[in-house]
Amino acid sequence: MKKAILAPLLALCTLPAFAQQGGFIAPNAPAQASQGGFTGPGPHVSSVKQVKEMEDDAWVRLEGHIERQTGDDRYVFRDNTGSLNVEIDAKRWNGQSVSPTDKVQLEGEVDKEWSSLGVDVKSVKKVL
Repeated sequence: MKKAILAPLLALCTLPAFAQQGGFIAPNAPAQASQGGFTGPGPHVSSVKQVKEMEDDAWVRLEGHIERQTGDDRYVFRDNTGSLNVEIDAKRWNGQSVSPTDKVQLEGEVDKEWSSLGVDVKSVKKVL
């Protein structure tokens, strides 16, 4: 008897959550528009030299060249002020192929460890 009462009560309690999220989506319903976000200016372009002076987890944008791969998702990035190690997960490439001659723009977070410095890249774009 308690189970018969509990199930409908639980269903009623979850309805406000579904209503707040837009309810159920039918299998053939058109895709919803993206939610959008900030469209103003982002971080200015930093140099490798500047990154070496930044705090851990600072957000940076770099422009230069990826010289070579040093591990599964580790690369050496170089601009006109020096070079540093960057980590680029496979999903960040977004199907782009990049060679050492291609100029790229990388965005990510400074990653300072005890004895190493690098950038954890969140976005890779070819610069034309």
